[in-house]
Amino acid sequence: MIALKHESNPLGNPVKVLHLEDSDADHLLVKRALEGSDLRFSIARADDKQSLLASLLDQEFDIVLMDYRLPGFTAMDAWAELSKLSATPPCVIVSGAIGEAAAVAAIQSGITDYLHKDNLKELARVILRALKLHQSENERQRTANALEESERRISELARHLQSSLEQERAAISREIHDEIGGALAAMNLDVAWIKRHTESPAILERLSAIQQMVGQALTATQRIMQNTRPAILDQGLAASVQWLSEAHSKRVGRRVLLNCRLDNETALNDGARLTAYRVVQESLTNIGKYAPAADVLIDIADGGEGLTVEVSDNGPGFDMTRLQKTAGFGLKGLSERAKNIGGWLDVSSTPGRGTSITLTLPLQPPQPIRQHQKIHDPSRFVR
Repeated sequence: MIALKHESNPLGNPVKVLHLEDSDADHLLVKRALEGSDLRFSIARADDKQSLLASLLDQEFDIVLMDYRLPGFTAMDAWAELSKLSATPPCVIVSGAIGEAAAVAAIQSGITDYLHKDNLKELARVILRALKLHQSENERQRTANALEESERRISELARHLQSSLEQERAAISREIHDEIGGALAAMNLDVAWIKRHTESPAILERLSAIQQMVGQALTATQRIMQNTRPAILDQGLAASVQWLSEAHSKRVGRRVLLNCRLDNETALNDGARLTAYRVVQESLTNIGKYAPAADVLIDIADGGEGLTVEVSDNGPGFDMTRLQKTAGFGLKGLSERAKNIGGWLDVSSTPGRGTSITLTLPLQPPQPIRQHQKIHDPSRFVR
């Protein structure tokens, strides 16, 4: 007997072998080679393609040994049929000289191994190796499937959390508007009434100070509402992005050129509209933080079947490797938000040449068209 050192049967049970061979003598040689090894096995034989498939459908086999050339077909033809099965066992070609090119093509097609008939003493070792490779591939596939399922669930959770977050933001925005905003507006009216009914310079001075603080609180309330759930989105993406660009320009004192070509804004659902708004908002926030002296170009178009939103600046830019090393939760959150509705986010930057953030989203089927005029001429934008 041949001792198979450092080899063990990964299945534990006797290996069920199916041998595709038309020669009685060659089948007997294979059987004797296995009997002369430490491998525990059972073996069945098929001599044509029909009996091969019938045997596989009748019972499960752990491995298939195949001669390369058989009457009317080859091992590659048999493998093509085996590959259609829901659970394909590993296959090893046991044949005479078939040529190196044919052996390589067989391995590349998915056949596990090849053994020359003159080297049958190694057959048990080759079988065990094929079984281990097959088991490793199955485990890898199970791991990949589990990872894919985990990613799917994480994506669904992220989508649910994002939806819940936006709903909560909308509720908070309404609360601020109805309760705090209403109270501040009423207070402002009361202060104005008192001012009209008093002539005391000291009281008037104090009332003016109160009015100023109330005005500041109202401004802060409006800003918080816009950041939480922008009501201006109800007027459309073009109007809301124009409001963002004007607010940024006033805040940093730099140009923001907006080129908006939305011929079919009705095809944008709430998720797409809000995602586009958040991308522009986050981009302008980053520009105000890291490149406040930069001019900005915002280009929005819904040509073809997708919406494209690009925010670019002529600021200092940065090395893209920094994006991988830092947390970047803002951009990562936007990227995940875009992914959840079938889009994607691309960030590109070069030191000394500015930064560009591009969002691409799919559109719904065409809706009645509503025209929007170009808001700014992008030809005036100078990098």
